[in-house]
Amino acid sequence: LAQRLCPPQGAEPSEELRLGLVQLLSLLLQRCGASMAPYLGDIARVLQATLLDHYAEVRRESCGCAVACARAMPEHFHMQSESLIKPLMQTISHQHYRVRVDVIQATGAVIQFGNGKSVDDVLSHLAQRLFDEIPKVRHAVTAVIGEWLLHLRDRYSYFHKLIPLLLGSFTDEIPENTKLAWTYWEKIGLQWEKENEEDLKDKMDFSVSPSHYPKGETRPGLGCRELVSRNLSKILPGLCHDITDWLGSTRIKASQLLYTLLLHAEDHITQHMELLLRTLYQACSDEESEVVKNSVKAAELIGTFVSPRVSLKLITPAFEQTPKASCVMVLAAVIRGSTKEILQPHVAQLGNTLSQAGVCQRSEEVFYMEQLLYCVQALIEVCQEDCKEISLQLMKVLVTIMATPSSQDLKEKVEKTMSSLAAVQQLESFHSLYKQHIIQLLEWLAGSCEGWSCYSPEVLQFEVITTHSGAVIGEALDDFVLVLRTCLQANRDPQMRLKLFTVLSQLLQKASETINSQGLFPSYLETMIKDILAPNLQWHAGRTAAAIRATAVLCLWALIHCEMLSPKEILKVKDELMPQIIASMDEDSKITRLMACRIVDVFLKDCGRQFDADKLKNTYTEVLKRLDDASSEVRLAAAHTLANWFKCLKDSDVKSSMENHVEFLYQELLVHLDDPDENLQKAVLEVLKEGSILYPDLLVREIEGVLHKHQTPVYCNQLLHHIQSAKESA
Repeated sequence: LAQRLCPPQGAEPSEELRLGLVQLLSLLLQRCGASMAPYLGDIARVLQATLLDHYAEVRRESCGCAVACARAMPEHFHMQSESLIKPLMQTISHQHYRVRVDVIQATGAVIQFGNGKSVDDVLSHLAQRLFDEIPKVRHAVTAVIGEWLLHLRDRYSYFHKLIPLLLGSFTDEIPENTKLAWTYWEKIGLQWEKENEEDLKDKMDFSVSPSHYPKGETRPGLGCRELVSRNLSKILPGLCHDITDWLGSTRIKASQLLYTLLLHAEDHITQHMELLLRTLYQACSDEESEVVKNSVKAAELIGTFVSPRVSLKLITPAFEQTPKASCVMVLAAVIRGSTKEILQPHVAQLGNTLSQAGVCQRSEEVFYMEQLLYCVQALIEVCQEDCKEISLQLMKVLVTIMATPSSQDLKEKVEKTMSSLAAVQQLESFHSLYKQHIIQLLEWLAGSCEGWSCYSPEVLQFEVITTHSGAVIGEALDDFVLVLRTCLQANRDPQMRLKLFTVLSQLLQKASETINSQGLFPSYLETMIKDILAPNLQWHAGRTAAAIRATAVLCLWALIHCEMLSPKEILKVKDELMPQIIASMDEDSKITRLMACRIVDVFLKDCGRQFDADKLKNTYTEVLKRLDDASSEVRLAAAHTLANWFKCLKDSDVKSSMENHVEFLYQELLVHLDDPDENLQKAVLEVLKEGSILYPDLLVREIEGVLHKHQTPVYCNQLLHHIQSAKESA
């Protein structure tokens, strides 16, 4: 056989003959057993050659031969076993899966009955086969490792190397492989318990099951737990290295194994916390979602088994530097894994850590804010009513998250979380939370408002608090107005002022439901107009300045429209505001011109009779220009304003001195009576009817002077008829 199969002289060309010769060798080993010991060297040389044969069936038969040889002469086999390792490892990645299975089984027998030192040479190859696509190959690896852990003579020396391979099969996608791994593991644990009964006596007699254990998990036996705990320090460094491997499949497998190991190690995790946390921070930012998922589950076990006094002491320093989303993710998982009773003494510390500006305002990245939100949700879910102690801090965090420019979906999640926080405190809704903290929240922002710019996160936080709190903001007007007065000075950042004016205009549009919900806002009107609106209505160059003037005009109109600015109040502020409003009628923005016309209209209606001749002259001059405006809305508003101007003059003391101006106004209005826009024609007709009361004869002369020029004299005739009727009635 050796002459026919061993190089260099062995060169049997026929595959079938080579297969038959190996089968003959196998039969000899089965029949003769230990009697073959004198020929062990020749057998080893034959197998070294045939294990690398080109014919797959020869390789498979050679694997069976190696197993038979190992079993037939275990006392002598160790002398030649090492020589078979190299050809076996060269064949372990063969393209035929059946060959791979046979090689793995042969490797198991060769090492088990041979020299145990060869374990180191084959471990990396076996570990690679755990990633094999064929379930039977993975099944073979699991069986071999399980047998070694049970029966290998030097197994105690290799526990730290073999345990990870067996536990790695716990997460195999094929249930049969998982079941096989668990069966072996339970046997190994029980065997180790019996072998070390003296060492474990106290633990076996007095061990107490933990009151809090991960849901859906079965607690491993004492022997299994002790095996992992005693070897964890040797396993973890290599495993933590594999979690950062460049291959995604390796990282996933390593993260799954980490969870299994921590589940076994329980409170023995504590002594490895620094290495674990460094690894989890990195793993939680992995691009593979499966790695992140497993790492978060592993972090939850830290919360379950490690005292918060230890874990939080090691986690919180990471927040004092530059906290990453992964740090927040790990903290949230640790909180979820803990219990209410264990966390209770540390609730205040957690609340203060999360509400620090360096933590909750560190980034506008949506992913970071989502993790911060999950952290708050975990606190509320675990600590329940204990969160009342840190309700304000959590509200600061939630307001900051909501202030982040992000999707509507995230804002809805924040609102839901606020409702949960209210529920654990037996409050009706999140509005009740705002009611509880509105003063403190605004004081928190007011303390820094002198240094705000358009990039300050506090501006967005202020917007959230004021617009999201609904009617509650009406109870904290002192701080609300203080912030506006400080930030809306003319020398402050224009972009920031524009943002704040936009917020103010939104609130004023629904004043009765927001800032005036308690009916207290009118007492702040003087400050609002003189210190906030008036300075910002003054003209400055630039688009931003124009936008600020536009929002300021809108705010003033909102005050008038919702009737908070009464005629009495208008009388107090008319001298200060009228020049800026009249100037605003010449702005580029259509909406600004329209609002300015309407405001002047209201001012004339409420206190126009107190205007002197100069004010009346300046007012009608600017309003008249708006009859030529590009916008039909502005032209109609201007016409309505002129009608009120005539009404003011009718009962005014300066009527006699205004005759020339009235005459000029008649002339201009008669021109517009011929406007292409029929709506404006009708509006101007109504204005002239109102104005005809002042100097009817003068108006008749003006009409007769232009009647022949008009394309639509019907309106002129209607006006003459109206004047005639008015005279007859008088």
